[in-house]
Amino acid sequence: MKNRFDVNGMTCSACSLAVEKSVKKIDGVKDVNVSLLTNSMHVDYEDGVNPDSIIEAVQKAGYDAKLKGNTKEKSISPREVIDKELESLKKRLLVSIPLMIILMYVAMGHMMNLPYPELLSGVSGSGVMIFTQLLLTLPILYVNRIYFINGFKSLFNGSPNMDSLVALGSSAGVVYGIFSTYMILHGLGTNNQEMVHKYMHDIYYESSAMILTLITVGKYLETKSKQKTTDSINKLIDIQPDFVLVIRNGIEEQIAVADVMTDDLIRIKPGERIAVDGVIVEGYSSLDQQAITGESIPVEVKENDNVISGSVNQNGSFIMKATKVGEDTTISKIIQLIEEASASKAPISKMADKISSIFVPVVIGLSILAFVVWMALGYGFEFAFSIAVAVLVISCPCALGLATPVAMMVATGKAADNGIIVKSAEALEQLHNVDVMIFDKTGTITKGKPVVTDIISIDNFPYDKILEIAYSIENNSQQPLASAIINKAKEKGAKLLDIKNFESFTGKGIKADIDDITYYIGNDKLMKDVGVYQASLEEFANDYSNQGKTSVFLFDAKKVLAILAISDSIKETSIEAIKEIKKLGIKTVMLTGDNQLTAKSMADKVGLDEFKAQLLPQDKDAIVSQYQSEGNIVAMVGDGINDAPALIRSDVGIGIADGTDIAIDSADLVLMKSDLQDIVNAVKLSKKTIVNVKENLFWAFIYNVLAIHVALGVFFIPFGLKLNPMIGAFAMSLSSVFVVSNALRLKNFKPVNLRFNKDIESDEIEKYSNLDLYDKEVKEENKDNKIIQEENNMKTVLNVQGMTCNHCKMRVEKAVKAVSGTENVEVKLDEHQVVFESNNDVTKEVVEAITDAGYDVI
Repeated sequence: MKNRFDVNGMTCSACSLAVEKSVKKIDGVKDVNVSLLTNSMHVDYEDGVNPDSIIEAVQKAGYDAKLKGNTKEKSISPREVIDKELESLKKRLLVSIPLMIILMYVAMGHMMNLPYPELLSGVSGSGVMIFTQLLLTLPILYVNRIYFINGFKSLFNGSPNMDSLVALGSSAGVVYGIFSTYMILHGLGTNNQEMVHKYMHDIYYESSAMILTLITVGKYLETKSKQKTTDSINKLIDIQPDFVLVIRNGIEEQIAVADVMTDDLIRIKPGERIAVDGVIVEGYSSLDQQAITGESIPVEVKENDNVISGSVNQNGSFIMKATKVGEDTTISKIIQLIEEASASKAPISKMADKISSIFVPVVIGLSILAFVVWMALGYGFEFAFSIAVAVLVISCPCALGLATPVAMMVATGKAADNGIIVKSAEALEQLHNVDVMIFDKTGTITKGKPVVTDIISIDNFPYDKILEIAYSIENNSQQPLASAIINKAKEKGAKLLDIKNFESFTGKGIKADIDDITYYIGNDKLMKDVGVYQASLEEFANDYSNQGKTSVFLFDAKKVLAILAISDSIKETSIEAIKEIKKLGIKTVMLTGDNQLTAKSMADKVGLDEFKAQLLPQDKDAIVSQYQSEGNIVAMVGDGINDAPALIRSDVGIGIADGTDIAIDSADLVLMKSDLQDIVNAVKLSKKTIVNVKENLFWAFIYNVLAIHVALGVFFIPFGLKLNPMIGAFAMSLSSVFVVSNALRLKNFKPVNLRFNKDIESDEIEKYSNLDLYDKEVKEENKDNKIIQEENNMKTVLNVQGMTCNHCKMRVEKAVKAVSGTENVEVKLDEHQVVFESNNDVTKEVVEAITDAGYDVI
């Protein structure tokens, strides 16, 4: 079981580590990820573990925790948490800064030759002066009491943090100031001017107040910077509507999104944002899905089409039925994944975590050691005390702790902005090390929607019978290519016939009885088993295989009746994406169940380094293991249920959003646009993120190493260089600001756009022909009889997007006529289609001409 807890009181990486260690001690807790940036904790635990025991463990570590509330309610934006923290810091600064300025004047005004009240001057005014300083310091201590509460609580619980260092440093100054106050008052009472003079310059109230004020200034700047790191998740949360218009019992009523139930009917008006996932039951429209997929082109939707939460309805009005509500909606899952990724830890952060866990105790030890050494060297209490306080307040575990998570959070947010959902920081880090990237073919490299491109009738077997028989048998099949035949039959209005004795032959095909005749649909293996195999058909099958098409044969017990060629078109960016992936030094491999010729044709067309053909589902997992055993870091890209084992086995699993839920759940990254160009963007973002993390870690290490040496007074004897505790406190604050600001540079990452590649030819051109196989004659057949090819003329239909008026129609018509060499061109505005006939295959040239005219051929 996994749950999210909100944790309050954490201020640095030592805090998050303390919470993590405390919760991990509970029996039954499998994994804990604490996010300092979002003040949250994700815990994976066994069913027998009580969430209350987890909360108690956090409280024992010195912090507060609560289980996340109603999962159907709108998520709380990290911006709200940060805004609340900023408001608190602002109020503290409004008190601290003015009092701090007055305090500095009272403490040091006479040293700077500023006009100074007689009341505070000299030995006679020393009592009033020190009492005034104490009064000015107390409000500053009070408004910043959180440092003392959290710091000492953590210290006493055995897990000191940054607040502990600040609390110890400022408390030491205040305690010594109170001691000096007593000694000055005692000296005044006994007229011991020597004692008064001695302690007048060792008060330290202003140092303590300045430390607290400057730390708070730094904390404010750091929080302002951190606010920008959560921009992506804030956007997703902000776009969730609060109310929807539901139709219950025929009555429309506005209700809160949290009250929407599965199967509720919801009316969506133009301009409204969709709150839950569902399916359209009435109406049609176009949806802007950019917030979810990063894709700016609107998507046309109609009845029975699925719609996802977070989309914006553009111009139509429709009624949808809710299918996923609450935490099950697409947008809720994306928010949850980003939160989990932000809380997860990359391997590169482990070293920083180990150092942070011992950092504070070591610093406290060094502070005490420095005090003892300088006292032993005879430099006096004031000098040694100043060194000890400087060591406490300049050391910054925060910069170390923030180095990795802040960069990872910005990167996962940037990825989400571009339609890439990163499930874990480890996957994002590992991605830049990938040596081999393995692709499933269908639905990953290709569109995953096979279409029938050619139908060859044998001995004039009627086309309507071919489609009717094939449709009726395939309608009972689960084979991947069945949908292509079914869709083609429905498109042509084929009848569904009654069948009997349906049977499937794994890896070969299917059969069924229609009107007491047994028909088979399958490959050459099934033909050989039945005894109707014709060697002359091998040429046709090989020719289609060389085109990347799959041949399916329809036959009875006596002879072959028809050949259907089926193709799955390549996605428009696959070729360019794989080319770019290879440029990044990654070997590309395709896995497919197709035969060798079809697989080779596809691999050559796409430009892959290697391919593995005629695979069974279980083979994919074994191939991933094989590449890993050779020392490679392997990424697997897939979309199907049969890809899930390989996705889990791989070092980085990349799922396709259009794929199955199992594949998406098994993946480490999800491509919301189902577009391979996003893999290029993900790898490049991973590389930039790791460089950024290394820069942050380098700064954090160098800062702490140099700062602690300066604070210890190592350079005092040779160079006379000594650090004032107040300057140390400000330097510590700025180190965290630097790390966060550097991470924010990742927001400038520019994704590549490989869309609208003109080099991909469409395979979806429908061709009908006849083969007199048994009479050894070939002739063209009528389609309707249905003519598609007659006297060598071929009719081509293209889907063209972007045409909106008669001017567009005329422009496209002119462009097509110019390159097709025919006047027989029809442009259908309403159907977004261009139809033309030509005695040559000029499809590629026509597509280029239409694209050059400013329109998109889909």
